[in-house]
Order: sequence, then structure tokens, then C-alpha cells
Amino acid sequence: MVESKFSNKPIDRIQIVHGEITKQVVDAIVNAANKKLLGGGGVDGAIHRAAGSQLLEECRQLHGCGVGQAKITKGYDLPAKWVIHTVGPVWQGGNLQEDRLLATCYRNSLALAEQYPVKTIAFPAISTGVYGFPLERAARIAVTEVMQFMETNNAISQAIFVCFSEAAYHCYLDTVSAIA
Repeated sequence: MVESKFSNKPIDRIQIVHGEITKQVVDAIVNAANKKLLGGGGVDGAIHRAAGSQLLEECRQLHGCGVGQAKITKGYDLPAKWVIHTVGPVWQGGNLQEDRLLATCYRNSLALAEQYPVKTIAFPAISTGVYGFPLERAARIAVTEVMQFMETNNAISQAIFVCFSEAAYHCYLDTVSAIA
């Protein structure tokens, strides 16, 4: 695992990590889920496999999740105590409120985390896999939303962007540097 930490006002509480979200030792990880919350491919499938069958059982009781919304479950066999499930938008060219919906995923995930004993939270690059959201655009939205939250809120002591690919890792590093 490669990591980089920045030090400046809210930025000192933001970290970029190249690794797997299922291995993060944090209070909560965010799942880039599908609307049914029943597992699938990518991040969602990896989280469900790592957490074990109890996660699927609890997710069934949540009756799905809308785009931009967030719901929380226990982490079960994950190092994280909680999983915050959020459904990102499918990229359709950028004219169907995709930016707003993606920003809402981050805002709602952080607002939900604030209601639980979550001090550390890890995010994947929501919507950038099979949902096709352009990586640079998604990174800018993600970093902006988390930084805005950190500027006005001390409930979360650390937010980590976990990048599975080398390309995403460098994109997030560049984005944080540019915004900071």
C-alpha cells in the first residue's frame, strides 16, 4: 500500500491511499453500491465478499437505496465497524444532473456518518467503474465535497480516498494538490 498525506487546514484530515477499501482500518467504509444493495461487481462485490453473508442479510432489510442516498449497516467481517452504502449516478454524458447526484452521495454519506460514532471514513472513487463517470471529474467532486464538510465540521477526524488503480491514485493526488 502506498499512501500520501497532506498537511494544511482541512486537508490535514484528508488522505489518499492506493489500496483496497476492504482492508482499511477505519470506523466506516463507503460502498459504491447498486440500488438493490445486494452486492454485485467492483467495490460493491468486494465489500460483500469481505464482510460475509450477514451483510447481505442486513442489506435485504433496507429495501434498496436511491441514487444519491446513503444507508448504513454493520461491517461484520471487515476491519471497519460500519459500511455506508451509497448509489452513485450512471454517467450519461453529464446532462442528467450526474455531478449533483455524485456530490449528494458524498454529502449524504458524511451526514449519515455524523449520526454514528464514526471518526474515520474511507471512500472509493464512486461511480468511476462500470457506471462510467469520468475519473478526473468525479475526483474533483469528491475532494470538493469532503473538503467543504471538513471545513465546517469536526465530527470526522480523517477522510481517506482509497484508490484501487494507480491511475485513480495519481488523479486524486493531483486533484487534492490543485484544490488545496
